[in-house]
Amino acid sequence: MQMSDTLEYSRPIAPIRIAALAGCQELAQEVDHKLAKIRRDSYQNKKQAAAPQGAAEKSFLVGCECPRFGTGEGRGYLKESVRGADLFLIVDITNYSLTYHVCGHENHMSPDNHFQDLKRIISAATGKAHRINVVMPFLYEGRQHRRTKRESMDCALALRELSMMGVSNLITFDAHDPRVQNSIPLNGFDNFYPTYQFLKALMKSVPDFKVDNDHLMVISPDEGAMSRAVYFSNILQVDMGMFYKRRDYSTVVNGKNPIVAHEFLGASVKGKDVVIIDDMISSGESMLDVARQIKERGANRVFICCTYGLFTDGMAKFDEYHKKGWIDKVITTNLNYRIPELLDRPYYVEANMSKYLASIMDLINRDMSTDKVRSSNQKILNLIKGKAED
Repeated sequence: MQMSDTLEYSRPIAPIRIAALAGCQELAQEVDHKLAKIRRDSYQNKKQAAAPQGAAEKSFLVGCECPRFGTGEGRGYLKESVRGADLFLIVDITNYSLTYHVCGHENHMSPDNHFQDLKRIISAATGKAHRINVVMPFLYEGRQHRRTKRESMDCALALRELSMMGVSNLITFDAHDPRVQNSIPLNGFDNFYPTYQFLKALMKSVPDFKVDNDHLMVISPDEGAMSRAVYFSNILQVDMGMFYKRRDYSTVVNGKNPIVAHEFLGASVKGKDVVIIDDMISSGESMLDVARQIKERGANRVFICCTYGLFTDGMAKFDEYHKKGWIDKVITTNLNYRIPELLDRPYYVEANMSKYLASIMDLINRDMSTDKVRSSNQKILNLIKGKAED
Protein backbone atom coordinates (compact mmCIF):
# COMPACT_ATOMS: atom_id res chain seq x y z
CA MET A 1 0.00 0.00 0.00
CA GLN A 2 1.37 3.46 -0.90
CA MET A 3 2.06 6.02 1.83
CA SER A 4 -0.75 8.27 0.55
CA ASP A 5 -3.24 5.40 0.85
CA THR A 6 -1.94 4.53 4.32
CA LEU A 7 -2.46 8.16 5.38
CA GLU A 8 -6.02 8.16 4.11
CA TYR A 9 -6.96 5.07 6.12
CA SER A 10 -4.94 5.84 9.27
CA ARG A 11 -6.57 7.14 12.43
CA PRO A 12 -5.16 9.46 15.12
CA ILE A 13 -4.08 7.77 18.33
CA ALA A 14 -5.88 10.51 20.31
CA PRO A 15 -7.40 13.95 19.71
CA ILE A 16 -4.60 16.36 18.85
CA ARG A 17 -4.18 19.55 20.86
CA ILE A 18 -1.60 22.33 20.49
CA ALA A 19 -0.45 24.55 23.36
CA ALA A 20 1.85 27.44 22.47
CA LEU A 21 3.96 28.97 25.20
CA ALA A 22 4.43 32.73 25.34
CA GLY A 23 6.47 34.07 22.47
CA CYS A 24 5.51 31.63 19.73
CA GLN A 25 1.73 32.08 19.40
CA GLU A 26 2.03 33.48 15.88
CA LEU A 27 3.81 30.36 14.61
CA ALA A 28 1.36 28.13 16.47
CA GLN A 29 -1.63 29.88 14.89
CA GLU A 30 -0.19 29.37 11.40
CA VAL A 31 0.52 25.70 12.14
CA ASP A 32 -2.97 25.26 13.58
CA HIS A 33 -4.52 26.76 10.44
CA LYS A 34 -2.48 24.47 8.17
CA LEU A 35 -3.20 21.41 10.29
CA ALA A 36 -6.95 22.09 10.28
CA LYS A 37 -6.82 22.31 6.48
CA ILE A 38 -4.84 19.06 6.21
CA ARG A 39 -7.38 17.25 8.38
CA ARG A 40 -10.35 18.83 6.61
CA ASP A 41 -9.03 17.79 3.19
CA SER A 42 -8.20 14.32 4.51
CA TYR A 43 -11.65 13.59 5.89
CA GLN A 44 -13.43 15.04 2.88
CA ASN A 45 -11.71 12.42 0.74
CA LYS A 46 -14.17 9.74 -0.32
CA LYS A 47 -11.84 6.97 0.83
CA GLN A 48 -11.65 8.35 4.35
CA ALA A 49 -14.09 7.14 6.97
CA ALA A 50 -15.92 9.55 9.25
CA ALA A 51 -13.57 11.65 11.35
CA PRO A 52 -12.98 10.34 14.89
CA GLN A 53 -14.04 12.64 17.70
CA GLY A 54 -11.66 15.59 18.02
CA ALA A 55 -9.67 14.72 14.87
CA ALA A 56 -11.08 17.35 12.50
CA GLU A 57 -11.74 20.52 14.48
CA LYS A 58 -11.70 24.11 13.23
CA SER A 59 -8.87 24.75 15.67
CA PHE A 60 -6.69 22.53 17.85
CA LEU A 61 -5.22 25.30 20.00
CA VAL A 62 -5.39 25.12 23.78
CA GLY A 63 -4.66 28.20 25.89
CA CYS A 64 -1.85 28.09 28.43
CA GLU A 65 -0.16 30.69 30.60
CA CYS A 66 2.73 31.07 33.04
CA PRO A 67 2.00 34.08 35.28
CA ARG A 68 4.54 35.18 37.89
CA PHE A 69 4.42 36.42 41.44
CA GLY A 70 6.16 39.62 42.50
CA THR A 71 9.26 37.65 43.50
CA GLY A 72 9.64 36.31 39.96
CA GLU A 73 8.40 32.83 40.86
CA GLY A 74 5.90 31.39 38.41
CA ARG A 75 3.28 28.74 37.81
CA GLY A 76 1.90 27.17 34.68
CA TYR A 77 -1.69 26.31 33.92
CA LEU A 78 -3.78 25.10 31.01
CA LYS A 79 -6.99 27.00 30.30
CA GLU A 80 -8.95 23.91 29.25
CA SER A 81 -8.83 20.16 29.70
CA VAL A 82 -6.32 18.06 27.74
CA ARG A 83 -7.35 14.74 29.27
CA GLY A 84 -6.85 11.96 26.75
CA ALA A 85 -5.29 14.32 24.17
CA ASP A 86 -2.13 13.96 22.12
CA LEU A 87 -0.65 17.24 23.32
CA PHE A 88 1.96 19.20 21.33
CA LEU A 89 3.72 21.95 23.25
CA ILE A 90 5.46 24.59 21.10
CA VAL A 91 8.21 26.69 22.68
CA ASP A 92 10.66 29.26 21.31
CA ILE A 93 13.54 29.57 23.75
CA THR A 94 15.17 32.38 21.72
CA ASN A 95 12.43 34.98 22.22
CA TYR A 96 14.08 37.56 24.46
CA SER A 97 11.48 40.25 23.70
CA LEU A 98 9.21 39.01 26.52
CA THR A 99 9.70 40.47 29.98
CA TYR A 100 8.64 39.79 33.58
CA HIS A 101 9.03 41.69 36.85
CA VAL A 102 11.11 40.73 39.85
CA CYS A 103 10.63 42.92 42.91
CA GLY A 104 9.83 45.89 40.70
CA HIS A 105 12.64 45.29 38.22
CA GLU A 106 12.00 44.30 34.61
CA ASN A 107 13.84 41.21 33.33
CA HIS A 108 13.96 39.85 29.80
CA MET A 109 13.11 36.19 29.28
CA SER A 110 16.20 34.05 28.78
CA PRO A 111 16.35 30.52 27.33
CA ASP A 112 16.46 29.22 30.91
CA ASN A 113 13.20 31.05 31.71
CA HIS A 114 11.48 29.63 28.64
CA PHE A 115 12.66 26.11 29.47
CA GLN A 116 11.39 26.45 33.04
CA ASP A 117 7.97 27.60 31.74
CA LEU A 118 7.90 24.58 29.42
CA LYS A 119 8.39 22.30 32.40
CA ARG A 120 5.60 24.10 34.24
CA ILE A 121 3.12 23.39 31.43
CA ILE A 122 4.31 19.78 31.16
CA SER A 123 3.71 19.46 34.90
CA ALA A 124 0.19 20.86 34.47
CA ALA A 125 -0.57 18.25 31.76
CA THR A 126 1.22 15.18 33.13
CA GLY A 127 -1.18 12.43 34.20
CA LYS A 128 -3.97 13.90 32.08
CA ALA A 129 -2.77 14.05 28.48
CA HIS A 130 -2.60 10.76 26.58
CA ARG A 131 0.85 11.71 25.29
CA ILE A 132 3.07 14.80 25.51
CA ASN A 133 5.18 15.95 22.58
CA VAL A 134 7.49 18.97 22.64
CA VAL A 135 8.10 21.06 19.52
CA MET A 136 11.31 22.99 20.23
CA PRO A 137 12.62 24.32 16.89
CA PHE A 138 15.78 25.84 18.39
CA LEU A 139 17.08 23.10 20.67
CA TYR A 140 17.64 24.36 24.21
CA GLU A 141 21.37 24.49 25.01
CA GLY A 142 21.99 22.73 21.68
CA ARG A 143 25.29 24.57 21.25
CA GLN A 144 26.61 22.97 24.46
CA HIS A 145 26.19 19.46 23.08
CA ARG A 146 29.45 17.76 24.03
CA ARG A 147 32.05 17.80 26.75
CA THR A 148 35.60 18.72 25.78
CA LYS A 149 36.97 19.49 29.29
CA ARG A 150 35.61 19.98 32.80
CA GLU A 151 32.26 21.48 31.79
CA SER A 152 28.54 20.82 31.94
CA MET A 153 26.53 18.94 29.31
CA ASP A 154 23.49 21.19 29.38
CA CYS A 155 21.59 19.89 26.35
CA ALA A 156 21.87 16.25 27.39
CA LEU A 157 20.72 17.13 30.92
CA ALA A 158 17.71 19.06 29.56
CA LEU A 159 16.69 16.16 27.32
CA ARG A 160 16.98 13.70 30.21
CA GLU A 161 14.85 15.99 32.37
CA LEU A 162 12.11 16.20 29.73
CA SER A 163 12.20 12.43 29.35
CA MET A 164 11.78 11.88 33.09
CA MET A 165 8.83 14.30 33.08
CA GLY A 166 6.97 12.09 30.62
CA VAL A 167 7.69 13.70 27.24
CA SER A 168 7.41 11.02 24.54
CA ASN A 169 8.66 12.88 21.46
CA LEU A 170 10.82 15.92 20.86
CA ILE A 171 10.65 17.65 17.47
CA THR A 172 13.42 20.04 16.53
CA PHE A 173 14.92 21.61 13.41
CA ASP A 174 18.54 21.70 12.31
CA ALA A 175 19.99 20.73 15.68
CA HIS A 176 23.55 21.95 16.13
CA ASP A 177 24.56 18.31 16.62
CA PRO A 178 21.67 15.79 16.50
CA ARG A 179 23.87 13.13 18.13
CA VAL A 180 22.86 14.65 21.45
CA GLN A 181 19.74 12.47 21.11
CA ASN A 182 21.93 9.59 22.34
CA SER A 183 21.24 10.91 25.85
CA ILE A 184 17.60 9.75 25.53
CA PRO A 185 17.81 6.52 23.47
CA LEU A 186 14.34 5.30 24.48
CA ASN A 187 12.50 8.49 23.52
CA GLY A 188 11.49 9.92 20.18
CA PHE A 189 13.80 12.62 18.81
CA ASP A 190 13.06 13.95 15.33
CA ASN A 191 15.40 16.43 13.67
CA PHE A 192 14.25 18.07 10.41
CA TYR A 193 15.92 20.36 7.88
CA PRO A 194 14.40 23.25 5.88
CA THR A 195 16.39 22.58 2.67
CA TYR A 196 13.35 22.54 0.38
CA GLN A 197 11.89 25.68 1.96
CA PHE A 198 15.22 27.50 1.48
CA LEU A 199 15.35 26.66 -2.21
CA LYS A 200 11.68 27.51 -2.72
CA ALA A 201 12.07 30.93 -1.05
CA LEU A 202 15.24 31.59 -3.03
CA MET A 203 13.75 30.74 -6.41
CA LYS A 204 10.63 32.76 -5.65
CA SER A 205 12.56 35.88 -4.58
CA VAL A 206 15.24 35.68 -7.30
CA PRO A 207 13.49 35.13 -10.67
CA ASP A 208 16.74 34.70 -12.65
CA PHE A 209 18.19 32.15 -10.19
CA LYS A 210 19.81 29.36 -12.25
CA VAL A 211 20.43 25.91 -10.80
CA ASP A 212 23.34 24.41 -12.74
CA ASN A 213 27.05 23.89 -12.25
CA ASP A 214 28.00 26.84 -14.47
CA HIS A 215 26.02 29.41 -12.50
CA LEU A 216 25.76 28.15 -8.91
CA MET A 217 27.95 26.94 -6.06
CA VAL A 218 27.18 25.94 -2.46
CA ILE A 219 29.52 27.04 0.33
CA SER A 220 29.85 25.75 3.89
CA PRO A 221 31.05 28.58 6.20
CA ASP A 222 32.78 26.09 8.51
CA GLU A 223 33.37 22.38 9.04
CA GLY A 224 30.25 22.07 11.21
CA ALA A 225 27.94 22.90 8.29
CA MET A 226 29.58 20.47 5.86
CA SER A 227 26.79 17.88 5.91
CA ARG A 228 24.16 20.50 5.02
CA ALA A 229 26.26 21.87 2.16
CA VAL A 230 27.12 18.39 0.84
CA TYR A 231 23.45 17.41 0.68
CA PHE A 232 22.42 20.71 -0.93
CA SER A 233 25.17 20.55 -3.56
CA ASN A 234 24.52 16.88 -4.35
CA ILE A 235 20.78 17.27 -4.85
CA LEU A 236 21.33 20.37 -7.01
CA GLN A 237 24.33 18.75 -8.76
CA VAL A 238 26.60 21.77 -8.35
CA ASP A 239 30.10 22.26 -6.92
CA MET A 240 30.71 22.78 -3.22
CA GLY A 241 33.39 24.62 -1.27
CA MET A 242 34.06 25.26 2.41
CA PHE A 243 35.79 27.63 4.78
CA TYR A 244 37.47 26.53 7.96
CA LYS A 245 38.09 28.75 10.94
CA ARG A 246 41.66 29.32 12.07
CA ARG A 247 41.40 30.16 15.79
CA ASP A 248 43.73 31.50 18.43
CA TYR A 249 43.58 28.75 21.04
CA SER A 250 45.88 30.63 23.42
CA THR A 251 43.15 33.13 24.39
CA VAL A 252 39.47 33.07 25.28
CA VAL A 253 37.12 35.97 24.49
CA ASN A 254 33.44 35.86 25.53
CA GLY A 255 33.74 32.17 26.29
CA LYS A 256 35.31 31.09 22.98
CA ASN A 257 38.60 31.13 21.11
CA PRO A 258 38.67 34.11 18.71
CA ILE A 259 38.79 33.47 14.96
CA VAL A 260 42.04 34.61 13.36
CA ALA A 261 41.04 33.99 9.72
CA HIS A 262 38.71 32.04 7.44
CA GLU A 263 40.53 29.80 4.96
CA PHE A 264 38.81 28.62 1.76
CA LEU A 265 38.91 25.15 0.21
CA GLY A 266 37.22 24.53 -3.13
CA ALA A 267 36.95 25.40 -6.80
CA SER A 268 36.75 28.94 -8.18
CA VAL A 269 33.61 30.94 -7.41
CA LYS A 270 34.32 33.57 -10.06
CA GLY A 271 31.18 34.62 -11.93
CA LYS A 272 28.93 32.22 -10.02
CA ASP A 273 26.03 32.78 -7.64
CA VAL A 274 26.91 31.39 -4.21
CA VAL A 275 24.61 29.95 -1.55
CA ILE A 276 26.09 29.93 1.97
CA ILE A 277 24.16 27.49 4.16
CA ASP A 278 24.36 27.09 7.95
CA ASP A 279 22.17 26.41 10.98
CA MET A 280 22.13 29.89 12.51
CA ILE A 281 23.21 33.49 12.32
CA SER A 282 24.20 34.55 15.83
CA SER A 283 26.22 37.76 15.75
CA GLY A 284 26.81 37.15 12.04
CA GLU A 285 30.50 38.08 12.08
CA SER A 286 31.71 34.76 10.66
CA MET A 287 29.00 34.68 7.99
CA LEU A 288 29.71 38.24 6.88
CA ASP A 289 33.45 37.63 6.72
CA VAL A 290 32.85 34.58 4.53
CA ALA A 291 30.50 36.56 2.27
CA ARG A 292 33.07 39.34 1.88
CA GLN A 293 35.84 36.89 0.98
CA ILE A 294 33.60 35.19 -1.58
CA LYS A 295 32.82 38.50 -3.27
CA GLU A 296 36.53 39.37 -3.28
CA ARG A 297 37.13 36.09 -5.10
CA GLY A 298 34.83 37.22 -7.90
CA ALA A 299 31.47 35.67 -7.00
CA ASN A 300 28.41 37.10 -8.77
CA ARG A 301 25.75 37.16 -6.02
CA VAL A 302 25.83 35.87 -2.44
CA PHE A 303 22.74 34.32 -0.82
CA ILE A 304 22.81 33.39 2.88
CA CYS A 305 20.47 30.59 4.03
CA CYS A 306 20.26 29.93 7.79
CA THR A 307 17.55 28.15 9.75
CA TYR A 308 17.67 30.65 12.62
CA GLY A 309 18.29 34.37 12.29
CA LEU A 310 19.20 35.50 15.82
CA PHE A 311 21.15 38.69 14.94
CA THR A 312 22.41 39.11 18.48
CA ASP A 313 24.46 42.20 17.52
CA GLY A 314 21.71 43.87 15.50
CA MET A 315 21.37 44.58 11.77
CA ALA A 316 23.90 47.40 11.21
CA LYS A 317 26.65 45.18 9.81
CA PHE A 318 24.24 43.34 7.49
CA ASP A 319 22.89 46.67 6.21
CA GLU A 320 26.45 47.81 5.54
CA TYR A 321 27.41 44.62 3.69
CA HIS A 322 24.23 44.73 1.60
CA LYS A 323 24.89 48.35 0.70
CA LYS A 324 28.42 47.43 -0.40
CA GLY A 325 27.03 44.56 -2.51
CA TRP A 326 28.70 41.81 -0.49
CA ILE A 327 25.38 40.08 0.33
CA ASP A 328 22.26 39.98 -1.85
CA LYS A 329 19.71 37.93 0.14
CA VAL A 330 19.43 36.61 3.68
CA ILE A 331 16.92 33.77 4.10
CA THR A 332 15.84 32.44 7.50
CA THR A 333 12.83 30.48 8.70
CA ASN A 334 9.89 31.65 10.83
CA LEU A 335 10.66 29.01 13.49
CA ASN A 336 12.09 31.48 16.00
CA TYR A 337 11.65 35.06 17.15
CA ARG A 338 12.96 37.60 14.65
CA ILE A 339 13.56 41.23 15.51
CA PRO A 340 10.90 43.45 13.87
CA GLU A 341 13.42 45.53 11.91
CA LEU A 342 14.66 42.39 10.15
CA LEU A 343 11.30 41.83 8.47
CA ASP A 344 11.49 45.28 6.83
CA ARG A 345 14.92 44.78 5.28
CA PRO A 346 14.84 44.65 1.44
CA TYR A 347 17.33 41.80 1.39
CA TYR A 348 15.45 39.59 3.88
CA VAL A 349 13.36 36.60 2.71
CA GLU A 350 11.31 34.31 4.95
CA ALA A 351 11.21 30.54 4.47
CA ASN A 352 7.81 29.65 5.91
CA MET A 353 7.82 26.37 7.83
CA SER A 354 4.23 26.28 9.12
CA LYS A 355 2.84 23.71 6.67
CA TYR A 356 5.91 21.51 7.05
CA LEU A 357 5.53 21.50 10.83
CA ALA A 358 1.78 20.86 10.56
CA SER A 359 2.44 17.83 8.32
CA ILE A 360 4.99 16.48 10.82
CA MET A 361 2.53 16.81 13.70
CA ASP A 362 -0.24 15.19 11.66
CA LEU A 363 1.91 12.12 10.96
CA ILE A 364 3.13 11.79 14.55
CA ASN A 365 -0.45 12.05 15.80
CA ARG A 366 -1.33 9.12 13.50
CA ASP A 367 1.72 7.15 14.73
CA MET A 368 3.10 7.07 11.21
CA SER A 369 6.65 7.34 9.90
CA THR A 370 7.84 10.89 9.29
CA ASP A 371 9.92 9.73 6.30
CA LYS A 372 7.06 10.98 4.13
CA VAL A 373 7.99 14.57 4.96
CA ARG A 374 11.60 14.13 6.11
CA SER A 375 12.96 13.45 2.62
CA SER A 376 12.90 16.51 0.37
CA ASN A 377 14.64 14.92 -2.61
CA GLN A 378 11.66 14.59 -4.92
CA LYS A 379 10.17 17.93 -3.90
CA ILE A 380 13.45 19.69 -4.69
CA LEU A 381 13.72 17.96 -8.07
CA ASN A 382 10.13 18.97 -8.87
CA LEU A 383 10.87 22.54 -7.80
CA ILE A 384 13.85 22.73 -10.14
CA LYS A 385 11.60 21.50 -12.94
CA GLY A 386 9.07 24.25 -12.16
CA LYS A 387 6.61 22.04 -10.30
CA ALA A 388 6.67 23.61 -6.86
CA GLU A 389 4.50 22.08 -4.14
CA ASP A 390 2.58 24.16 -1.64
